[in-house]
Amino acid sequence: MNFTSIDYIIFIGYILGIVALGLYVSRDKKGHEKNSNDYFLAGNTLTWWAIGASLIAANISAEQIIGMSGSGMAGGLAIASYEWMAALTLIIVGKFFLPIFIEKKIYTIPEYIEKRYNTTLKTILAIFWIFLFVFVNLTTVMFLGAKALDTIMGNGDGTLLVPAMIGLALIAAAYSLYGGLSAVAWTDVIQVILLVLGGIITTVIALDHVTPDGGIFAGLSHVYDKAGDKFHMILSRDNPEFSNLPGIAVLIGGMWIANLYYWGFNQYIIQRTLAAKSLKEAQRGIAFAAFLKLIIPLIVVVPGIVAFIMYSQPEGTAIVEGARDAFSKANGTINYDKAYPWLISTFVPTGLKGVVVAALTAAIISSLASMLNSTATIFTMDIYKPYVNKAATEKRLVTVGRITAAVALVIALVIAPFLSTLPQVFQYIQEYTGLVSPGVLAVSMLGLFWKKVTTRGAIWGTILSIPVALILKIPAIQLPFMDQMMYTFIITIGIIAMISLSSNKFDDDPKGFNLTAKLFSTDSTFNIASYTILMILAVLYAAFW
Repeated sequence: MNFTSIDYIIFIGYILGIVALGLYVSRDKKGHEKNSNDYFLAGNTLTWWAIGASLIAANISAEQIIGMSGSGMAGGLAIASYEWMAALTLIIVGKFFLPIFIEKKIYTIPEYIEKRYNTTLKTILAIFWIFLFVFVNLTTVMFLGAKALDTIMGNGDGTLLVPAMIGLALIAAAYSLYGGLSAVAWTDVIQVILLVLGGIITTVIALDHVTPDGGIFAGLSHVYDKAGDKFHMILSRDNPEFSNLPGIAVLIGGMWIANLYYWGFNQYIIQRTLAAKSLKEAQRGIAFAAFLKLIIPLIVVVPGIVAFIMYSQPEGTAIVEGARDAFSKANGTINYDKAYPWLISTFVPTGLKGVVVAALTAAIISSLASMLNSTATIFTMDIYKPYVNKAATEKRLVTVGRITAAVALVIALVIAPFLSTLPQVFQYIQEYTGLVSPGVLAVSMLGLFWKKVTTRGAIWGTILSIPVALILKIPAIQLPFMDQMMYTFIITIGIIAMISLSSNKFDDDPKGFNLTAKLFSTDSTFNIASYTILMILAVLYAAFW
């Protein structure tokens, strides 16, 4: 047991504080009962700094901190493309997607699909997103979070796995089920501060211990000398991780599909921006989140590379032996996802360990709360209200949202333990989400920007994109999953275009959006932030090519 009384006091203090804050900020104001807008869109009161912090807190969870650190141990800095390319993607979403969403005053992405196409396609995608959130996102976040806590607070033998999952679920439910998006978003401001602070502490301590003589800069130099091949953003074809990060495709291929889908059309991410006070506030929040994405690899990927150095050193020191004992599985493979929790458990001192574990728990809980709220939003507004009870009162909608979130949480709790056989859970999420995301992205983007797309074309594109993705996934073709996503996206666009033009060659679809240049104009603050981010990204990729 590596956790001491002082660590438990700090950890429990954080839990009580965050639940109390969530309940306080989402309390009903005097004379006002919470309605659906309050519960699902925080009453459109979110400011830029709350939006930016909440975007990162919702995004950075166990699958990033634990999963990306494990992938960093396996493949190095190349996995950071998910973060750095996301910064650029956020700018694109803020510039071109958000103005349309906010002008149409939508609650959910399925609602956008209904406005542009029809109710049938909206329902198909609403059901898909609910299944994705419950069976992939909620389960992986819960499992990886519990796995980390089992390693840090227990012995790493799985004894605490189920109790930790139950505890995480109850903490997230304690304030998110009652308060809705308002509770989630405002507590995320505290969560993201803790997340960054805990990540920096872990990185600094890991670097200080990677050499016998200590020293942060000496440690960084040592890591670069011993594992220089881990600091390349573009992997060569002979790299063992090439199938996960296929070279230049991370810049010009499937990475764009993953990022544009995730940041532009993923309900539990985009919901924060839809809850903004104004379009300008939402765009500034997105720019703030993009800046935060630039520093995430420092606190997530670098610790994984440090763990690789400690695992691979030939000397028979206690640290090397401890790393090998921690990471080696019975079948001879390496359990990469244990890298980050092992570093915390082994090197972070008493007191600080409580802070770091609180930060890790903050990341897990904020993502769970976000996914629960978005699952409840989609089910309530896109399934329950139109199909079950069209005359539902505002109070009834809020109640259904709370029940939906609770049921989703219970289902995820039952399924999560079955993920224990996977070596890299982060890659599992990307790969299996990638079976459906190219088709959804193709339908969604064409709907925004091409007026000739018809509902018939969109429905057939959505349906056929999945068998296309499965065909490209067969071993005989041997395509990395990012390339599968890119080709699935291109083929789906071709299917949608052919079907749409075959039925309507000359006229625009009646539901096509009328877009003007004025709609996409942005203020100087957003523009300056965007250019700054572009320059920083150019320097980073030039330095670590």
